[in-house]
Amino acid sequence: MVFSEECAIIFRLKGILEFACQLDNPNAGSQSQSTISKVFQGLRSKVSSKNIVFTVCNSPILIWPNIGFRSSMESLTEASACGDILQYIESDDGGSKKTLKKKDKKRSVHTVVNLKLLFEVTDPAGNEAPSLIRVDTQQHYVKMPLPLDCVLSVTTDESLASVCTRLVETLRKQLAEMEEAVQRYRKGSSFVVPQPFHFQLPAPAGLTTVIYPAGVPDSQLQAIREDLHRKFELPSDRPYLRRANAFHFPDAAYKDGYLRNPHIHLNPPNIEDAKLYLVQGVYSYHHYMQDRVDDNGWGCAYRSLQTICSWFQQQGYVETAVPTHTQIQQALVDVGDKEPRFVGSRQWIGSIEVQVVLNQLLGVTSKILFVSQGSELATKGRELANHFQTEGTPVMIGGGVLAHTILGVAWSENSGQIRFLILDPHYTGEEDLQTITDKGWCGWKGPEFWDQNAYYNLCLPQRPKTI
Repeated sequence: MVFSEECAIIFRLKGILEFACQLDNPNAGSQSQSTISKVFQGLRSKVSSKNIVFTVCNSPILIWPNIGFRSSMESLTEASACGDILQYIESDDGGSKKTLKKKDKKRSVHTVVNLKLLFEVTDPAGNEAPSLIRVDTQQHYVKMPLPLDCVLSVTTDESLASVCTRLVETLRKQLAEMEEAVQRYRKGSSFVVPQPFHFQLPAPAGLTTVIYPAGVPDSQLQAIREDLHRKFELPSDRPYLRRANAFHFPDAAYKDGYLRNPHIHLNPPNIEDAKLYLVQGVYSYHHYMQDRVDDNGWGCAYRSLQTICSWFQQQGYVETAVPTHTQIQQALVDVGDKEPRFVGSRQWIGSIEVQVVLNQLLGVTSKILFVSQGSELATKGRELANHFQTEGTPVMIGGGVLAHTILGVAWSENSGQIRFLILDPHYTGEEDLQTITDKGWCGWKGPEFWDQNAYYNLCLPQRPKTI
């Protein structure tokens, strides 16, 4: 499932199926495997039955996909384009999605249609008398929820009947993959809950779902990831399939309150023959006055460092939280770079300290690019372009009393013209995306942005070679 300009709708179907089985002897491998397989076969038959119903969230629509296609809306028929469903879905503000959002000039907008998996209650039982069977042997009864979560990315003109048929097929496939995970990680009567995660992989793989066992850390799943990297022909030196790399759906809010990737809402600068070299992946925007810390006037480098740390966290390289100012200061004390009284102070830090903290807290090495005066930054297009093309990490730049984060460059190899994509940690306002982009707190800056006579140090974090 690969996104393209025409691939504008993501159908996401979620629901819970209950797995329940009775094992005579959990340690009898083949017998237990057979019992588990029969339960999963029953669940696959259930999603193929006429009783399955899809309900479209925030709408009055019910769909019976396995009865030759039937809908609660007379206007939605087997031949209807799936894009027609959008007019019946209410937006969060109570309005109606009359039309599909067009791909704007700033970024692709994919509409998500959320569905829930339901089943019709069958007719009441007849008058047959119940039967009882007494079993004297000890048995183990296993019961757990299976959190189904299927995605399908389609073009707007694909028929609704086809989409629903494919969703049922995806449900069956996901149950088969869950069975494989349950069998692989089961130990006697101890079961793990299989959890689906979605990943946006490079073409041609596209949006792909992987089942991981709940409670098993990423560090114990490396062999599984290695197999998947080979299957999808992914590079073996960077993570694509850790839980932190999971696809973030456009309609889902981030719970921590930080803005992600505000730069994607900007138009590129107009430079003839220029190419864009940008940060790769997801980061959080950290700036003055966040987290109830008044660091206005002294904490810009700390905030730039936090943005860099968030990048390594959200790309799956580390599982540690973004460090606080105090933790950053303590790390510098621990390595002997600062005296103990530095902790709790309002002293500035620079690019060298950022390099030290990244190594101490994250195990990340960095290169330092020294620039004797700001006017020389206009000549560093090749070095910065190479960094963003190969490493793709945010760059911290410090000079004088100011620190900024560089997220990319627009650079013409022929003319040497350059613009810098700057994320400014000196912002003190709320998490207002429009203000941040309109007022230039995240924006493209020319070489004149830098103090032409001040020296600058750039910290260029390097990606660890790992999956």
